[in-house]
Amino acid sequence: MAPRGASSDRPLGHPPSPRRTLVLASNTLGARLLRRKPVSTLIAESEGRDGLPAGAPEEGGRSGIHLRRSIGLWQLSAIGIGATIGTGIFFVLSTAVPSAGPAVILSFVIAAVTAGLTALCYAEMASAIPVSGSSYSYAYATLGEGVAFGVGICLLMEYGVSASAIAVSWAEYLNKFFDLAFGFEIPEALSGAPGDGHWFNLPALLLVAMVCFLLIRGVSESVKVNAAMVAVKLLILVLFICVALTGFHSGNLTPFMPLGIGGVQVAASSIFFSFIGLDAVSTAGEEVKNPRRTLPMAIIISLVVVTVLYILVAVAGIGAQPWEKFDGQEAGLAQILQDITGQSWPAMVFAIGAIISIFSITLVVIYGQTRILYSMGRDGMLPKRFAQLSPRTGTPVWNTIVVGIGVGALAAFIPLHVLADITSLGTLIAFSVVSIGVIILRRTQPDLPRGFRVPGYPVVPLISVGFCVYLITGLHADTFRAGAIALVVAVVVYFGYSIKHSKLERAGQPAGPGRSTGTKAG
Repeated sequence: MAPRGASSDRPLGHPPSPRRTLVLASNTLGARLLRRKPVSTLIAESEGRDGLPAGAPEEGGRSGIHLRRSIGLWQLSAIGIGATIGTGIFFVLSTAVPSAGPAVILSFVIAAVTAGLTALCYAEMASAIPVSGSSYSYAYATLGEGVAFGVGICLLMEYGVSASAIAVSWAEYLNKFFDLAFGFEIPEALSGAPGDGHWFNLPALLLVAMVCFLLIRGVSESVKVNAAMVAVKLLILVLFICVALTGFHSGNLTPFMPLGIGGVQVAASSIFFSFIGLDAVSTAGEEVKNPRRTLPMAIIISLVVVTVLYILVAVAGIGAQPWEKFDGQEAGLAQILQDITGQSWPAMVFAIGAIISIFSITLVVIYGQTRILYSMGRDGMLPKRFAQLSPRTGTPVWNTIVVGIGVGALAAFIPLHVLADITSLGTLIAFSVVSIGVIILRRTQPDLPRGFRVPGYPVVPLISVGFCVYLITGLHADTFRAGAIALVVAVVVYFGYSIKHSKLERAGQPAGPGRSTGTKAG
């Protein structure tokens, strides 16, 4: 009989075999990577409570300061519409049409179908887990900490790069307005990314600074300004459609697919970031009134409005001028109006509307990024300062300033086409995770209260993942290189900081998916 405390399969005093040590270590690491955050904890934190077991650190939820529920259905729908319409439609035709020709219309349809399938999954997840953080928080509750951190990095890349791309297009329409109204433009050296005579993009920097200032003032003020700007945006896009259709020539649609089906896929992959607003809706989960009802309704409303307008703008724009003219065309929609009417006023009105609209888009996208950083800081994935809120405004001030600096730097120094593709990669990864999360949450927590359920489950989530993978394969090689760099950064930050400072780690929370994660939403 082996002495007390000794293993029966090795001599007393001998260390564990290297193989056994390796297995134990890998199991421990695997358990930490796969540990999930209980839905009940996520919801408790959103209400200003910690939700973790006794002994958990006191920072965060127990401070008494939390995001305020001040957003209603129309304001939330305006966030989704505002962050989606205009995210790419004001400039994406100049980058997508050269890849697909007139068949870019099919590219919009493919992107819209993918977004529609994913929107249904977002609606269910948002109604079941109505908290900030969007797909990062959903992944933490379903796929585990390691995947959640990776998704968080993808989201930060998605939102930050998207805001930068939008800010670049704002500079183009600002220059168009100055040219039409006053006969001058911002000096070329100060209106574009380095190269071809440019030094940096000054208008883009100013836009980001103005948006961050408004967000620091407070969310209530920001969403009211955004709602007014969305109304302007819808009016000017309707103006474009009506005027552009008067110049519609069916000959501009032939040949319809000059670059083949591959071109359609490449264009669809590139323009998919235009649907980022569906994710932006869910980042507001902790600031929405009656979230289980409001979140899914706002997502569906945003999707329907956006899809109809996107396709109409694409059809009208392609029919109004030969597809070859889109290549490199700045402020393209305003230029089309000027060419059709032979007058400057329609283009000037559109340019003014675009300037206002793109401001609202940048506002919502930067807002979404700050809320993801807030969630990651609260979870210990990033330094807790990212989760600190101003007692006066209830906003993450330091967090917003950091985001502004990062987004402004990208907008000032990186070319537009590079920004667009990187955003699409992050968006597609996030959308895939949400669709997978729906399936996992249905299996692990079938009784969790849901304000909306995906119809056709599990077929719809699986098809959604398939469409996302299809579009990912159509992205340029440079995009994957940028994604690989982001992945390396994520690995370094996670293993260098996050895995040791995770709130679950410090609280001794259950380590893996096999342990209890809480089946009720509190």
